[in-house]
This record gives sequence, structure tokens and C-alpha cells, in this order.
Amino acid sequence: MSNIETPTIHTTAVIDATAVIADNATIGPYCVIGANVKIDSGSHLLNHVTVQSDTIIGCDNTIYPYSVIGGDPQDKKYHGETTQLLIGDRNQIREHVTIHRGTEQGGGETVVGNDNLIMVGSHIAHDCTLANNIVIANQVMLAGHITVEDCATIGGGAGINQFARIGRCAYVGGLARITRDVPPFMIVEGSPAEIRAVNVIAMARRDYSEVEIDAMKEAFRRLFKENGGSQAKQMEKVLTDLGQHDSVQQLCKAMTASSEGRHGRSNEKLTKA
Repeated sequence: MSNIETPTIHTTAVIDATAVIADNATIGPYCVIGANVKIDSGSHLLNHVTVQSDTIIGCDNTIYPYSVIGGDPQDKKYHGETTQLLIGDRNQIREHVTIHRGTEQGGGETVVGNDNLIMVGSHIAHDCTLANNIVIANQVMLAGHITVEDCATIGGGAGINQFARIGRCAYVGGLARITRDVPPFMIVEGSPAEIRAVNVIAMARRDYSEVEIDAMKEAFRRLFKENGGSQAKQMEKVLTDLGQHDSVQQLCKAMTASSEGRHGRSNEKLTKA
């Protein structure tokens, strides 16, 4: 590792003495790197990127102009405590994206995993956790304490309420207003959002078999389209008939967890609003 003498750092960049930049990382013109930042090998910050403080950026990420990464959380409970932003590998963070560090009450970390595409103007608030292979389109707004699971897609301009969980392979339509958890493998659209269908395309792209996709379609029909009995009883029957499929088990587990949150948001069990 090396410091500001590294030749891949542009002469106009401003870098705190405590920052650690890998030898083959690239810091472009007019970037500002604050205290206690670590940027690993192969990561490329184009011009005018700010990494405020206490942020770890993994390998082979690309961060585009005017993004502000690792900023203070927008939370009245925050009073300057040391918290972190952790970013994994091979993420594309486009222009004007903002990602804030965590809060002490929320666990102290905001986390972005690997291989994600975060498009122009999106905001990821304090204490969010993003998994891997996620697509977040332009101008998406993630409030605090949100979890986005693997392979989810969030359409442009969607707004997601604090503590919500977006399930694996879910699809959130553009401009949707999300106030509750989005179950895995489902498509939701609207304001407020409603569950519309199974995300067949995402399941197929992730190599789920036709048999598994058909089972998910049947689970969707029974749980979201049929009227008859409580949802808990419907889930029991779905698990009895279709529980040999991992995706159906994941769906029912997620729905059970959501039902235990105050507003259908499972993360509310983990921390106080």
C-alpha cells in the first residue's frame, strides 16, 4: 500500500494523511479523500469524487463524478460517533450518488456488497445493507435501515421506506412507493406498491429450473390471488405442497418475518426507529 505519493493519484486530488490508497488504485482530478479511508487495488475514482471519512472501498470499483461517499448520516440521533461505510468489490457507482455511513443505534455500518450497479442520483441512507448483483436505477431513494437482497432490481425514482427489505430477485417498478417489505421473487409496482406477479425473468437468469419457477407461480397464486382463510394457514399448505423448493421456502420465511414487524417491515425487529 502507499500514500499520496502514488503516481496514480492526480496532482489536484486532496487526500487526508490517514487515508490508505492501494498502489494500483486511481484517484482522478479534484477528488477529495477524507480521514480513515481505505481504497483497495483496481478501484478507480474519476474526477470530482468525495469520500468523506471512515470508508473502506474494495477492489475494482468505479466511482463516477460528483458522487459523495461516506458522508455523515442524516439522522438526528447522530452526534459525531465513529461509524463506517463498507463497499465491496466490482461495484459501479454512477454520477451524483450519495451513500452515508451508519449510525451507532443502527449497528454502526452501511454496507454495499459486490457487483452492484447504482445509477445516477440515487441515495443510500445510513445503516442500509445491499447484498450482491443488485441494480438500482436513477434517482432511487433508500431511507435508513433498508436491506436489499441479492439480484434485486429497483426501478428509477422509487422511494423505499425505512426498515423495508427488498427480497432476493425482486423487481420494484419505477416510481413505486414502498412502505412494506417486498417478498423475494416478486414484481411490485404502484403507489402504494402492490404485488403483481412472479419475476420469472430474474429467476430464469439465475438458473432456477422451470419446475421451480412453476412452483413459485403456484405459490404466488395461492398466497396473493386466492381468497380463503388466513395467510398463515395458506402458507402452511403451500409449504406442505411446494416446500421441497428452496425458493418457496424463502418466500414463506420472508413473509413470516415481515408479519412480525410493526408495519410489515421485518427490519423493525432489529432496531428502534
